[in-house]
Amino acid sequence: MARNDNSVNIENQGERYHHGDLRAALIEEGLKRLQAGPAEALSLREIARNVGVSATAVYRHFPDRAALLGALCLVGDERLADAFAAAMARARPGLDAFSAMGRAYVRFALANPSLFRLMMSAQAGGQDHGRSRGRDMLARGIAEISGGKVSKAMQDVRQLRAWSMVHGLAMLMLDGLVPADDAIIARVVDAAVL
Repeated sequence: MARNDNSVNIENQGERYHHGDLRAALIEEGLKRLQAGPAEALSLREIARNVGVSATAVYRHFPDRAALLGALCLVGDERLADAFAAAMARARPGLDAFSAMGRAYVRFALANPSLFRLMMSAQAGGQDHGRSRGRDMLARGIAEISGGKVSKAMQDVRQLRAWSMVHGLAMLMLDGLVPADDAIIARVVDAAVL
């Protein structure tokens, strides 16, 4: 029978464990650990132990810690983009939807502080912050509210301005310099300032 590297069977205290998708289980455990503490505290050995496999099993899917951190960032980007889409779906198209996306960014950061900090850090496993589903949504939103009336260079400036505003607010709140208050988020994040 051919060996499937995504399946690992082990014996542990008389119980048999089977992971149909070990890679996904490792990522989920990594996300769980990020809910409990910062990325700097993540240990491949601890994640393996919590999933119920040997530390060497992890290396079939992630050659090193940086690879796991990169995978966690990709999941984080997808979850952030999903939060954008959900927020925008509840708002009127245009400026309201764009503002809703900005508020979703700050709320995502507050709900997932360790994952968010990892996604925005050099530890992100070499991830290209320039290309992601979330960044693509931001670029499309800027183009939509600009109505094709501004140059690509000005759209890029507006994109950076919008990202800087919501990222700055998120970091101020995460660092405790501004209260993490939804009313403040609603007042500060306003696409009309672009």
